[in-house]
Amino acid sequence: MASAQQILDGIQKKYFDKEFRALTWSGTFEEYLGVVKKDPRVLRTSYQRLYDMILSFGTVEYEDSRKKMTHYKFFDDPIENGKDAIYGLDAYLMKLMYALKSAAFRYGTERRVLLLHGPVGSSKSTIVRLMKKGLERYSRTEEGALYSFEWLNVPKYFEDPEKSPLENIPCPMHEEPLHVIPVGIRGEFINDLLGSKADDVFIEGALCPSCRQIYASLVTMHGGDLMKVLSHVKVKRILLSEKDRIGIGTFQPKDEKNQDSTELTGDINYRKIAEYGSDSDPRAFNFDGEFNVSNRGVVEFIEMLKLDVAFLYDLLSASQEHKIKPKKFPQTDIDEVIIGHTNEPEYRKLQNNEFMEALRDRTVKIDIPYITKWSEEIKIYKKDYNNEKIRGKFIAPHTIEMAAMWAVLTRLEEPKKANLTLVQKLKLYDGRTIPGYTEDNVRELRKEARREGLEGISPRYIQDKVSNAIVKYPEEPTMNPFMVMNELESGLDHHSLITSEELKKRYRELIQVVKKEYTEIVKNEVQRAISADEEGIKRLFTNYIDNVKAYVQKEKVKNKYTGEDEEPNEKLMRSIEEKIDIPESRKEDFRREIMNYIGALSLENKKFEWSSNERLAKALELKLFEDQKDSIKLSSLVSSVMDKETQEKIDIVKSRLIKDFGYDEHSATDVLNYVASIFARGDIQE
Repeated sequence: MASAQQILDGIQKKYFDKEFRALTWSGTFEEYLGVVKKDPRVLRTSYQRLYDMILSFGTVEYEDSRKKMTHYKFFDDPIENGKDAIYGLDAYLMKLMYALKSAAFRYGTERRVLLLHGPVGSSKSTIVRLMKKGLERYSRTEEGALYSFEWLNVPKYFEDPEKSPLENIPCPMHEEPLHVIPVGIRGEFINDLLGSKADDVFIEGALCPSCRQIYASLVTMHGGDLMKVLSHVKVKRILLSEKDRIGIGTFQPKDEKNQDSTELTGDINYRKIAEYGSDSDPRAFNFDGEFNVSNRGVVEFIEMLKLDVAFLYDLLSASQEHKIKPKKFPQTDIDEVIIGHTNEPEYRKLQNNEFMEALRDRTVKIDIPYITKWSEEIKIYKKDYNNEKIRGKFIAPHTIEMAAMWAVLTRLEEPKKANLTLVQKLKLYDGRTIPGYTEDNVRELRKEARREGLEGISPRYIQDKVSNAIVKYPEEPTMNPFMVMNELESGLDHHSLITSEELKKRYRELIQVVKKEYTEIVKNEVQRAISADEEGIKRLFTNYIDNVKAYVQKEKVKNKYTGEDEEPNEKLMRSIEEKIDIPESRKEDFRREIMNYIGALSLENKKFEWSSNERLAKALELKLFEDQKDSIKLSSLVSSVMDKETQEKIDIVKSRLIKDFGYDEHSATDVLNYVASIFARGDIQE
């Protein structure tokens, strides 16, 4: 075991010796020009830097309902191993990235406020938090490096510089060092410095009031000698940090009496007025408002539209002109991403307020709704609630899945097609296949339901009730879906955002739908555990498809044992189809449906497996279960008498549930007892 000194030495070598020198680089203005010439990326605007940062983590292209999609890996939160990962919102994150790309290329969006709009708990704040976290990390990398400067050996009193004490004054707004080159000659200067690379460089804005006064005083003091003025400039690398208030700011609404616009644009430092002699001296002003400290980075406006109107006015020039107006000073240039978030009621108020037309015109609204894809919703809860994290209690299979199913169902609109249930619609959205529905149909379903995801149950409610279920039953070693669903249902009476009794009634009905779906799932798992013959089900599937193909094409089937051609086995086909209630009058339609589905998959170079079609898979499992069920009598579980042979067979089934389906001893017993009670009621025929 290493000693404390060895551990500290290791940390020193790994994190400080190498990184510290790179991250604390400083040099003369001339040395900085060498850095710029080597890598002009250091001159990027805030939007360019944010856009490049997100792209630096890579992308994945895929198709969803015949639509090309891009998944940005950054939103998986690789920085903190998925702590703030965003799930199921690729379509909306793509729209956000389109806006950032437009702003990065200076197509106009850089002069707008980005407004994330959506219901409570839809991950708006998480998205912005990720951006801030990403920029902090990116600024510590070589490709994300950026620089500011400070003035060295500046006379405190320029009236008599030779007798005045000297001081070092850092730029209070962490400006780009090339701002010291006057705007009038900056273009020519950059062209001479970078040549053809200058076309990709854009530096907007002039020095802040503090640096402007120092610059002008030094020019006068040195008789217009630019080289002497620049000798006072020390360029240094800066690291964006919200905690250090460098390049990242956050503004949050408070009580109107305790908040004024100086929190955005800075305020006078009355202690320094006596030192510098005037409240109009910029050195006696604290440029520490959120707009000031966020320069070169990003500023977040939490619940932006809850702000007093006076604050919103500051956003007009900050977004459109990239300028702010500190008290007693001229308009000051800023370069930062302005991003806010709000919920729907507040946004409707903005739309209805005719006096805020100017702000609406400067706003790019990006919807961030709830997830409507079941498998993505599951990921939210599995991140926090899984058997590796929850100690002392086992979470039974499907517990999280059923909670997620209910959450998504509350967000979906009832399908307009009479033969499609809400659960089927959920499964279609999740990429499952349902006969009679293609990917084009799924796109149509999404288009006709424009409000989906903007209403429904928040993930926070689910998380609260799952937490309740974990601690509410301390004597139970296992948390099962019914515990969570009961918590979800009972909590509706006290839900602060649901006041409509009609809506509560609908949500309760959906819980019953989920319970029914769960019952079907566990019945199926127990049936599969009893049959547990993957090869057997594949043989049955192959046999069925061969016979269906022959039936539809009016051909014969070759008997692989005798080699003779025979008529399709009608008895076999009907014994499978009857398991999912296909009547005699509909058998031909069902068989043609299966063949058409096989053909459609073939055109997409996809293979038709036994599990590809949900209804057929269920029929095959039920048929195999029926063929093998006589080997075990589950109903004996609810009786008081059980012979040794039956107990051994039930133990085998239980071990299969544990091995193949993720149960533990206690939850496997619970599921077997539950399914056995269904057998006993006659819901399933043995």
